[in-house]
Amino acid sequence: MSMYRSHYSNQITEEIIGKEVKIAGWVQTIRDLGGIVFLDIRDMYGLTQVVLSDDASKVDYASRIPTESAVSITGKVRLRSDDTINPKLPNGTVEIFVDKIDVVGKRRKNLPFEVNQSQEVREDIRLKYRYLDLRNDKLKENLILRAKVIQYLREQMIEQGFLEVQTPILTASSPEGARDYLVPSRLHPGKFYALPQAPQQFKQLLMISGIDKYFQIAPCFRDEDARADRAPGEFYQLDMEMSFSSQEDVFSAIEPVIYNTFKTFSDKKVTNYPFPRITYKEAMLKYGSDKPDLRNPLLIYDISDIFQRVELNAFKGLIVRMIPVRNTKETPRSFFEAMTDFAIKDCKAKGLAWLRVMEDGSLQGPIAKFILETERDEMLKRADIKPGDAIFFIAEKEGIVEKLAGQIREELGKKLELIDENEFNFCWIVDFPMYEKDKTGKISFNHNPFSMPQGGLEALQTKDPLDIVAYQYDIVCNGIELSSGAVRNHDPEIMVKAFEIAGYTEQYIEEKFPAMFQAFHYGAPPHAGIAPGVDRMIMILTGEESLRDVIAFPLNSKAEDVMMGAPSYVSREQLREVHIRLDIKKDENK
Repeated sequence: MSMYRSHYSNQITEEIIGKEVKIAGWVQTIRDLGGIVFLDIRDMYGLTQVVLSDDASKVDYASRIPTESAVSITGKVRLRSDDTINPKLPNGTVEIFVDKIDVVGKRRKNLPFEVNQSQEVREDIRLKYRYLDLRNDKLKENLILRAKVIQYLREQMIEQGFLEVQTPILTASSPEGARDYLVPSRLHPGKFYALPQAPQQFKQLLMISGIDKYFQIAPCFRDEDARADRAPGEFYQLDMEMSFSSQEDVFSAIEPVIYNTFKTFSDKKVTNYPFPRITYKEAMLKYGSDKPDLRNPLLIYDISDIFQRVELNAFKGLIVRMIPVRNTKETPRSFFEAMTDFAIKDCKAKGLAWLRVMEDGSLQGPIAKFILETERDEMLKRADIKPGDAIFFIAEKEGIVEKLAGQIREELGKKLELIDENEFNFCWIVDFPMYEKDKTGKISFNHNPFSMPQGGLEALQTKDPLDIVAYQYDIVCNGIELSSGAVRNHDPEIMVKAFEIAGYTEQYIEEKFPAMFQAFHYGAPPHAGIAPGVDRMIMILTGEESLRDVIAFPLNSKAEDVMMGAPSYVSREQLREVHIRLDIKKDENK
């Protein structure tokens, strides 16, 4: 028997009735019925009712214990009376009749919120008192699930022969798509370490080192703005890489890991396994997104060719996409007006045209008079549109129309309640473009600068950069990007040419990626990998809307730890030790 407990709450069952036990936990509720007092004691494993009634002084003492105090209780297990049985609890038929109660950690301050109602409290208050917030059953269960999922992921990777290797946290700064977190060096004045945005270079170096199949649950650090599916500061991913491998090898290794994990830790159905593969080009056309929610059955169709023959000035010279919606006979006109408002106000679109298809095949709506019979018939045939259906139209320039159509499709799916919340719908997005034009019109990398172009060096030398497709791929689940990966560029000649097209010199590569570039000259094997996001995986499994609810101690949306007070000012002495002088004013009293 431990000093504080002999049993956990989930071990207090009818099998040990009459036995003396000792439990420890927090006082969740107290019910003083005058001469008899009931306490609910909560530990990590459940809730146990205890009762005192034989000693007035004990009853009085117990009734005055502040809730959320830590206690150790000794007593005998007995059956509850029929009128006190709680069918909602696994041990709701038994209770402990208390012989001794010790307050081992008294609550001495007023609670900032009730623990069992913490999720109804403002998030900044919850994060400030995160240690109380985590006593909430829902958050606690999220952390337990997280631990189990990580253990399961690790077991599956080891079963496939992957070797777990830890890579450095202190490394060199390199341009990998986001801002680095920098750490000043005390021993080397003026120099800085960077926290890794991902173990990208290290895992490629491991492949060159002869490690055949690598993985780790890797911490990654990026100075990015927060959003619902992106935690600021740090996040974790199941990082993996394989030598002498192709895109197909990566798919074969990681797809069952993801499938098995979601099947094991959720009752929801996985509707499409193996995961279907959708090219980036097809995804942007059909779904208006490179992370489509396939639970939404609505599809987008390109009808620009048809509208070239339609005398409608608002659509002239633009790409035109349509989204058919089935069975809208009973849909009120207000729905169409609300969608138009959404497009203008939320999507910043210039408008949203729509039509209804009547029983006789004629069209009704704001632009119906502009559609001639030939164009109407061709349009309806293209998407098998029937009487009773409706059509929404999006007209914009290339590069804008895709995003707008995707936003309209997503909103229609929500408003029409077309999304099945009880399923996980996965897909691979493949064949990402190697390059894109940035806001200034300059050619830049679209996805990952270390990816292998399809067609290799010949493609880089002969094709328009915007036509080059890379061996890059994402896993998407329910409209959330779960992971990104690629076949890596392991040839220094191809790497130099790839960076040259994006405006970088060989000298730049040698300066920014010295170890990896040099290593490529010493017999680098073909290799490929991927890195599913652990935090996002847990968020999807739990159904939470924010990553912060599946992380023990997250930063807030401003990248602040309001519980620990980070980031914080440091003393002048600490700054001198790392050879830093600040050029900003601060309150010396802070």
